[in-house]
Amino acid sequence: MVDMIVDITTAFVGEFPFEWNYIRSIIYVSLYVSLVAVTLSTLCSLPIALLVGFKEFRGKALLTSIINTGMGFPSVVVGLIVLFAVSNQGPLGSLELVFTPEAMIMSQFILAAPVITGVSLAAVSSVEQNVRDAAYAMGGTRLDVALVTIKEARYGIATAVLAGFGRAISEVGSVLIVGGNIASSDGTSKTRTLTTAIQLEARQGQYETAMILGAILVVLVLLVNAIVVRLGSDDGGYR
Repeated sequence: MVDMIVDITTAFVGEFPFEWNYIRSIIYVSLYVSLVAVTLSTLCSLPIALLVGFKEFRGKALLTSIINTGMGFPSVVVGLIVLFAVSNQGPLGSLELVFTPEAMIMSQFILAAPVITGVSLAAVSSVEQNVRDAAYAMGGTRLDVALVTIKEARYGIATAVLAGFGRAISEVGSVLIVGGNIASSDGTSKTRTLTTAIQLEARQGQYETAMILGAILVVLVLLVNAIVVRLGSDDGGYR
């Protein structure tokens, strides 16, 4: 996928004014961090959305409000919290995660999870009650009803995943704080992503490089969006 993104972008903007190893490593780190974070967020967020959508309990309105608030939580605050957690003085200090892709995954997980949960909850809640009642009437278990609900809400859930991915892949502040925007002397990215590389190149006045990196980021997002939307809809992503 990395080579495909590079080839597509090259067709539009021409040759890159820097080493191929540099751009490939940046794309790889960006994809690795964001896709792992969004995958983990989806695995955690979808069960929560189903539980909140199905059940009536005390504090449901408060929990929903917290989820919605988390969708707009400041990214730099998340970065500071994660940095403290993985620092030598923090509870995860022994794991030595400071300035690593794993710390960046943690920060993007925290940012993406509320987005995926909130949008998925809206999609699940929009499924009509008679669909669930019909599944129960046919002898379905709770798992069967959950699967039927997910199938009915699949397009909304795909939208939730896309929103979470967009939140993660476009992040600058938190990944800059916990990752450090590090690249080795040979140009290989350690914790440098497309967004942090764009910020660095623009600050150094390398606007052409920054624009090309921005084009790559747009192509990457469009490709992932096309894949997820197609998976989330039986009619190729359109209704």
